[in-house]
Amino acid sequence: MDMKDVLILGAVAVAAWAMLPLGALSTPVAAILLLLLILLGPMLLAGVKQTVTFLLSMSESKKQTSGRIDGYTKQFRDEKSTGDRNEDYASLVNDYYDLATEFYEWGWGTSFHFADRRKGESFQQSIQRHEYYLAGRLGVNKGSLLLDCGCGVGGPARNIAKFTEANVKAITINQFQVDRGNALTKREGLESQVQSVQGDFMKLPFPDNHFDGVYAIESTCHAPDRLGVYGEIMRVLKPGGIFACYEWCVTDAWDGKNEHHQKIRLDIMLGDGLPDLVHTSVCTAALGKAGFEVLEARDMAGGAGEGGEPWHMPLMPSWNPTKWPRFQFNPVMYRLMPLILRFFEMVRLVPAGTVDTQVMLQAGGVGCAQGGHTGSFTPMWLMVARKPK
Repeated sequence: MDMKDVLILGAVAVAAWAMLPLGALSTPVAAILLLLLILLGPMLLAGVKQTVTFLLSMSESKKQTSGRIDGYTKQFRDEKSTGDRNEDYASLVNDYYDLATEFYEWGWGTSFHFADRRKGESFQQSIQRHEYYLAGRLGVNKGSLLLDCGCGVGGPARNIAKFTEANVKAITINQFQVDRGNALTKREGLESQVQSVQGDFMKLPFPDNHFDGVYAIESTCHAPDRLGVYGEIMRVLKPGGIFACYEWCVTDAWDGKNEHHQKIRLDIMLGDGLPDLVHTSVCTAALGKAGFEVLEARDMAGGAGEGGEPWHMPLMPSWNPTKWPRFQFNPVMYRLMPLILRFFEMVRLVPAGTVDTQVMLQAGGVGCAQGGHTGSFTPMWLMVARKPK
């Protein structure tokens, strides 16, 4: 820790002494509590820093959160069909990421995707390994030009650029993500290698046969039509080039007649900005119909091995405050977080609508966790395909 971090941690300790009734405790008990605070200091400090950054970002937001969340949730009411959402997919997805991006970065980091966790891995290491595996399937050389199709704030694009030494053009429909992604890229000194641009992957703003490889990490699930988005990727990929992706899908374990499974699917769609959520077979078939030679299609879920953790474990409740975001899903925090954010709304530290957004995202997280627990949903249906020469 540097001196600034020590000062922040000291301030937290002083605040704890002032706010908690430590003076009423015996000296040994108070000393033990303060010792625990010091030992947990680095983890607590990281959480405090992350939360302060999130609150500052939300307080400066000009995105009309209240109106956006109302308009977004209307898309999932009974009078709106899958066809309606597919027709209005661009507005739905753009509104969703205007609402969700800062929450994602606060709770998850800059790579907005899942990964199973192998024995001995940290959360961040598992995320990077998951990205590197997909990048390795592209078979590209140093200096190649890659397309990240649905890039978020560019976490995977930056990691893959460093891993492959390729150049990455990263596209997202959301301008806020473009601005944030390019700012983070500049901060890491990668602006000559990675660029985020605004655009719709159903109408990619690139010429034919332009990219050496294309990847998509849990993003083309936002498309209203898989055949349409795969067709666009086929168009901009050079002959002989590889497209590799992780797709969100329901699996063979999903039962359309099971009410619990139906709720899981709807919660995932609402909480994650999806016009629809289709079966794995739909995606694989669409890839072939688009003209690709499908080299591999399989579910990557369940590969954590002995001593590892499944992809959905970060969404399962925990009472350990160092296990974030799991801690916010325990019964107390699940109810407490909206109250905390409601207070921040009242004092105008965050914009109106923040609470409703957080509740919506929590429901989506629970839906994903239940989908993983039941095996009825996967966020990592791997597909690798080649464009014919």
